[in-house]
Amino acid sequence: MPEPSAADYIRSHIRTVPDWPHAGVQFRDITPLLSNPRVFRVLIDQFVHRYFDRKPDAIAGLDARGFIIGSVLAYELNIGFIPIRKKGKLPFTTVEERYELEYGSASVEIHTDAVRPGERIVLIDDLIATGGTMGAGARLLQRLGAEIVEGAAIVDLPELGGSQRLREAGLPLFTLLEFEGL
Repeated sequence: MPEPSAADYIRSHIRTVPDWPHAGVQFRDITPLLSNPRVFRVLIDQFVHRYFDRKPDAIAGLDARGFIIGSVLAYELNIGFIPIRKKGKLPFTTVEERYELEYGSASVEIHTDAVRPGERIVLIDDLIATGGTMGAGARLLQRLGAEIVEGAAIVDLPELGGSQRLREAGLPLFTLLEFEGL
Protein backbone atom coordinates (compact mmCIF):
# COMPACT_ATOMS: atom_id res chain seq x y z
CA MET A 1 0.00 0.00 0.00
CA PRO A 2 1.48 3.40 -0.97
CA GLU A 3 2.27 5.94 1.71
CA PRO A 4 -0.17 8.83 1.93
CA SER A 5 0.93 12.19 0.57
CA ALA A 6 2.08 14.80 3.07
CA ALA A 7 -1.19 16.70 2.52
CA ASP A 8 -3.27 13.57 3.19
CA TYR A 9 -1.21 12.80 6.28
CA ILE A 10 -1.70 16.33 7.59
CA ARG A 11 -5.41 16.30 6.71
CA SER A 12 -5.92 13.08 8.69
CA HIS A 13 -4.80 14.94 11.83
CA ILE A 14 -7.17 17.90 11.49
CA ARG A 15 -10.31 17.45 13.54
CA THR A 16 -13.69 18.64 12.29
CA VAL A 17 -15.91 20.00 15.06
CA PRO A 18 -19.53 20.27 13.87
CA ASP A 19 -21.68 23.25 14.86
CA TRP A 20 -18.87 25.28 16.44
CA PRO A 21 -18.80 28.19 17.16
CA HIS A 22 -22.42 28.11 16.01
CA ALA A 23 -24.87 25.82 14.21
CA GLY A 24 -23.98 24.94 10.63
CA VAL A 25 -20.24 25.61 10.93
CA GLN A 26 -17.76 22.76 10.45
CA PHE A 27 -14.78 24.06 12.44
CA ARG A 28 -11.41 22.73 11.20
CA ASP A 29 -9.32 22.27 14.35
CA ILE A 30 -5.54 22.03 13.86
CA THR A 31 -4.72 21.38 17.53
CA PRO A 32 -4.43 17.57 17.06
CA LEU A 33 -1.91 18.23 14.28
CA LEU A 34 0.12 20.55 16.54
CA SER A 35 0.16 18.11 19.45
CA ASN A 36 1.67 15.28 17.39
CA PRO A 37 5.41 15.98 16.96
CA ARG A 38 5.77 13.89 13.81
CA VAL A 39 2.80 15.49 12.03
CA PHE A 40 3.86 18.95 13.16
CA ARG A 41 7.33 18.34 11.70
CA VAL A 42 5.86 17.11 8.40
CA LEU A 43 3.71 20.27 8.29
CA ILE A 44 6.59 22.65 8.95
CA ASP A 45 8.83 20.79 6.49
CA GLN A 46 6.27 21.40 3.71
CA PHE A 47 6.63 25.15 4.21
CA VAL A 48 10.42 25.03 4.76
CA HIS A 49 10.92 23.19 1.48
CA ARG A 50 8.70 25.70 -0.33
CA TYR A 51 10.65 28.75 0.88
CA PHE A 52 14.16 27.38 1.40
CA ASP A 53 15.59 28.34 -2.01
CA ARG A 54 13.63 31.54 -2.46
CA LYS A 55 14.11 32.62 1.11
CA PRO A 56 12.04 35.64 2.11
CA ASP A 57 13.41 38.30 4.45
CA ALA A 58 10.84 37.47 7.13
CA ILE A 59 7.67 35.57 7.94
CA ALA A 60 4.63 37.53 9.11
CA GLY A 61 2.16 35.49 11.16
CA LEU A 62 -1.48 36.33 11.75
CA ASP A 63 -2.84 36.25 15.28
CA ALA A 64 -3.02 33.62 16.70
CA ARG A 65 -2.42 30.30 14.93
CA GLY A 66 -0.26 31.98 12.30
CA PHE A 67 2.13 32.73 15.16
CA ILE A 68 2.64 29.02 15.83
CA ILE A 69 3.41 28.04 12.25
CA GLY A 70 5.13 31.29 11.31
CA SER A 71 7.55 31.49 14.20
CA VAL A 72 8.72 27.89 13.73
CA LEU A 73 9.06 28.45 9.98
CA ALA A 74 11.06 31.64 10.53
CA TYR A 75 13.34 29.79 12.94
CA GLU A 76 13.90 26.95 10.47
CA LEU A 77 14.68 29.42 7.65
CA ASN A 78 16.90 31.53 9.96
CA ILE A 79 14.92 34.71 9.27
CA GLY A 80 12.86 37.10 11.37
CA PHE A 81 9.24 36.76 12.50
CA ILE A 82 6.69 39.58 12.44
CA PRO A 83 3.50 39.30 14.50
CA ILE A 84 0.32 40.83 13.10
CA ARG A 85 -1.94 41.07 16.13
CA LYS A 86 -5.53 41.77 16.98
CA LYS A 87 -6.14 45.42 17.83
CA GLY A 88 -4.78 46.62 21.15
CA LYS A 89 -2.20 43.87 21.73
CA LEU A 90 1.01 45.52 20.49
CA PRO A 91 2.87 47.90 22.84
CA PHE A 92 4.62 50.22 20.33
CA THR A 93 3.36 52.58 17.60
CA THR A 94 1.14 50.64 15.20
CA VAL A 95 -0.82 50.91 11.99
CA GLU A 96 -4.26 49.32 11.87
CA GLU A 97 -6.36 47.68 9.18
CA ARG A 98 -10.07 46.90 9.58
CA TYR A 99 -11.75 44.01 7.82
CA GLU A 100 -15.17 42.45 7.62
CA LEU A 101 -16.15 39.16 9.18
CA GLU A 102 -19.24 37.05 8.57
CA TYR A 103 -20.69 38.55 11.77
CA GLY A 104 -19.21 42.06 12.01
CA SER A 105 -15.78 43.62 11.68
CA ALA A 106 -12.40 43.41 13.36
CA SER A 107 -8.96 45.03 13.16
CA VAL A 108 -5.37 43.86 13.05
CA GLU A 109 -2.24 45.88 13.76
CA ILE A 110 1.47 45.79 13.10
CA HIS A 111 4.31 47.83 14.56
CA THR A 112 5.28 50.71 12.28
CA ASP A 113 8.90 49.54 12.29
CA ALA A 114 8.15 45.84 11.67
CA VAL A 115 9.30 45.85 8.04
CA ARG A 116 11.43 48.03 5.81
CA PRO A 117 10.39 49.04 2.30
CA GLY A 118 11.24 46.35 -0.23
CA GLU A 119 11.53 43.50 2.27
CA ARG A 120 10.17 40.21 0.91
CA ILE A 121 7.60 38.74 3.31
CA VAL A 122 5.59 35.52 3.46
CA LEU A 123 2.29 36.06 5.28
CA ILE A 124 1.03 32.93 7.04
CA ASP A 125 -2.03 31.69 8.89
CA ASP A 126 -3.59 28.34 9.66
CA LEU A 127 -6.63 28.65 7.44
CA ILE A 128 -8.25 30.79 4.74
CA ALA A 129 -12.01 31.12 5.16
CA THR A 130 -13.46 34.46 4.02
CA GLY A 131 -9.98 35.91 3.49
CA GLY A 132 -10.61 38.95 5.68
CA THR A 133 -7.75 38.50 8.12
CA MET A 134 -5.16 37.60 5.48
CA GLY A 135 -6.31 40.44 3.24
CA ALA A 136 -5.99 42.93 6.11
CA GLY A 137 -2.54 41.59 7.00
CA ALA A 138 -1.41 41.90 3.39
CA ARG A 139 -2.65 45.50 3.20
CA LEU A 140 -0.75 46.37 6.41
CA LEU A 141 2.49 44.93 5.05
CA GLN A 142 2.03 46.74 1.74
CA ARG A 143 1.34 50.05 3.54
CA LEU A 144 4.75 49.67 5.18
CA GLY A 145 6.37 49.04 1.79
CA ALA A 146 6.88 45.28 1.99
CA GLU A 147 6.74 42.99 -1.02
CA ILE A 148 4.56 40.00 -0.23
CA VAL A 149 6.05 36.83 -1.69
CA GLU A 150 2.74 35.06 -1.03
CA GLY A 151 0.08 34.32 1.51
CA ALA A 152 0.29 30.80 2.89
CA ALA A 153 -1.97 28.59 4.98
CA ILE A 154 -2.44 24.97 5.91
CA VAL A 155 -6.12 24.84 4.92
CA ASP A 156 -8.25 26.55 2.29
CA LEU A 157 -12.04 26.53 2.63
CA PRO A 158 -12.82 27.39 -1.02
CA GLU A 159 -16.60 27.42 -0.60
CA LEU A 160 -16.30 30.51 1.60
CA GLY A 161 -14.62 32.37 -1.27
CA GLY A 162 -11.71 33.86 0.64
CA SER A 163 -8.92 32.41 -1.49
CA GLN A 164 -10.64 33.58 -4.67
CA ARG A 165 -11.09 37.11 -3.26
CA LEU A 166 -7.43 37.24 -2.18
CA ARG A 167 -6.19 36.10 -5.58
CA GLU A 168 -8.46 38.62 -7.32
CA ALA A 169 -6.91 41.31 -5.10
CA GLY A 170 -3.48 40.26 -6.43
CA LEU A 171 -2.18 38.17 -3.52
CA PRO A 172 -0.41 34.98 -4.61
CA LEU A 173 -1.53 32.09 -2.37
CA PHE A 174 -0.22 28.71 -1.32
CA THR A 175 -2.25 26.24 0.73
CA LEU A 176 -1.41 22.66 1.58
CA LEU A 177 -4.94 21.29 1.38
CA GLU A 178 -8.62 22.10 0.95
CA PHE A 179 -11.67 21.09 2.92
CA GLU A 180 -14.98 21.11 1.10
CA GLY A 181 -18.10 22.21 2.94
CA LEU A 182 -18.73 24.97 5.37
